[in-house]
Amino acid sequence: MLTHDQEQLIDATAPLVAEHLETITQRFYPLMFERYPEVTPLFNQAHQADGGQPRVLAGAVLAYVQLRKEPEKVKETLATVVEKHVSLDIQPEQYPIVGECLLAAVAEVLGDAVTPEIAAAWTALYNELAELLIEQEAQRYREFADRKGGWRGKRAFRIVEKTPESSVITSFVLAPEDEGAVANYQPGQFIGVRLVIDGEPVYRHYSLSGFPNGKTYRLSIKRELQGQASRHFHDTLQVGDTLELLPPAGELVLDESQSPVMLLSGGVGQTPMLPLARRALEQGRQVIYMHAAQERDQHAFASELKSLEDNYPQQLTSITLYERGSEDDKLARIGRINRELIARYLPQGAVECYFVGPQGFMTAVNQALDALNIAPEHRHYEHFGPSRSLNAA
Repeated sequence: MLTHDQEQLIDATAPLVAEHLETITQRFYPLMFERYPEVTPLFNQAHQADGGQPRVLAGAVLAYVQLRKEPEKVKETLATVVEKHVSLDIQPEQYPIVGECLLAAVAEVLGDAVTPEIAAAWTALYNELAELLIEQEAQRYREFADRKGGWRGKRAFRIVEKTPESSVITSFVLAPEDEGAVANYQPGQFIGVRLVIDGEPVYRHYSLSGFPNGKTYRLSIKRELQGQASRHFHDTLQVGDTLELLPPAGELVLDESQSPVMLLSGGVGQTPMLPLARRALEQGRQVIYMHAAQERDQHAFASELKSLEDNYPQQLTSITLYERGSEDDKLARIGRINRELIARYLPQGAVECYFVGPQGFMTAVNQALDALNIAPEHRHYEHFGPSRSLNAA
């Protein structure tokens, strides 16, 4: 609990910290990896290199400073952080490591401006934030462990199917080694994966592309040329190999209304959309499913989508686009998802819009939906990497 004097110090120094926050977080990660190398596998180093992860941390700290006196808004703002932490099995004993290194980075960047009193105030603020996250994460761990087929920490799974879905995407069906039940999840969620590559642990998140069945999980992974984990899945892992999974998590789930649903995806962004579409259709909702792939060879799940169309002909409208290809292709039209196309298929009245794909795709879709007067609370999206602004021009 911050004292009154510490509250005043935070308010007085927050503008200075905010001004240098990105520099602070850029210094924080190398410092933490140097002092505590054991935490390095928890972080995707590609997101360190492009600055994505430091920007996320900076945004979370700043948001907490601004909203900490409004508990409901704080909880909503930190929900994404909690979900990612749950899928990594982050534990209370790891928070002091972050606090120590973050405050050391603040002192290093701001120098003499950080008096002992200011350092104590920001330490108290961090501890307050950590306690809030620890409490919310503990609740999520308990809730999942109490489900049928749930567990705590890591659980070993075996690859029972490996199926190419396109020239770049392959699906992996995973069953528990202990042959027990598998906890259900909400369509649209992702799951944490722990691999061992060249003797070193590597953690990643992947969308659950299948529908909950109580027996297996399905991951559908794009092979990225520079992707350490995705190349390991595609090039090394085979049926019979094992890996460890952490609890499913994520906020990209269907709302509780019966409004029509528009699902827009680019490339591998299709993976959470298939289970979302199936759940919405089962609920009796109208679904507009719009997907863009670079070319026909990269188009995954065409047969699964066709099966949904056959089963729900009155509810499902499907539009597929290829960026490159022939105008004679009967599977898709040539072009990109844009404002005009969205407007053509956007249902009248209330509608919930979900979209996932590369950063440029998501920015363009978000701007199109904004121009079409879809309110922010009816736009739902998820970044496969660190969250970034979708307001770029």
